[in-house]
Amino acid sequence: MKKMRQIIQIDEEKCTGCGQCILACAEGALALVDGKAKLVGEIYCDGIGACIGECPEGALTIVEREADEFDEEAVEKHLQNAHKSGINIEDSPQKTLACGCPSSVMTTLEKKRQSDPAGTPLAGVSELGHWPIKLQLLGPHAPFLRGADLILLADCAAAAYPNLHQHLLKDRAVAMGCPKLDNLETHIQRLAEILKGASPQSLTVVHMEVPCCKAFVSAAHEAIRRSGVHVPLNYIVIARDGTIMEEGQACSSREKTHGLVTLNTL
Repeated sequence: MKKMRQIIQIDEEKCTGCGQCILACAEGALALVDGKAKLVGEIYCDGIGACIGECPEGALTIVEREADEFDEEAVEKHLQNAHKSGINIEDSPQKTLACGCPSSVMTTLEKKRQSDPAGTPLAGVSELGHWPIKLQLLGPHAPFLRGADLILLADCAAAAYPNLHQHLLKDRAVAMGCPKLDNLETHIQRLAEILKGASPQSLTVVHMEVPCCKAFVSAAHEAIRRSGVHVPLNYIVIARDGTIMEEGQACSSREKTHGLVTLNTL
């Protein structure tokens, strides 16, 4: 049913096909068609305009016109169908952006064989279960996030910790970023959206021993508060030499004790 409402409008002459608006649209309302951003369905666009600020050319605007009503259930089905068809990136008709980056495709990665025919575990096997992995590229309704054990992983920690895949990524979903160099407020907002939309069963912050990296724990606390979703919050501290210094459970804002409650010090 059509009604007068706000909806996105794209100026094709200004659009360069960079794909930044597609990454910013959590509802999957936009896609690249013949090198230009297109609205794939009026029912998928909520009219809020989260994509506008990401366009470097000013090609996106919000207009008020007669359009189909936004349908949240249709968005869920649309995203689920897109994710199912995107199990293999190479099979996706929108596998790359005009800039050559496939980051907009939410993909569940097929697990490779974990042992040889004799049953001996294989070394060096990837435990990464999905793509993308950067926090700002993850959609709140991605099926691999729903009910998952989610890790908020600081970039440097991923590089420092030698047992990343076997110890941290196995059977978990991951969101990566940098609490010092990235926009922390933007990360908090996106994480809150994921918590509200996907309701993960746990959240673990993995950060380096340096003080600036610890900001991810505070960011996670704030994201939980904004989302209104109760989720257990844990933390793991990685030393610069690649060892685990400490891991434990972070206090919720409801607890009287402030700071971190240490479970184990390694």
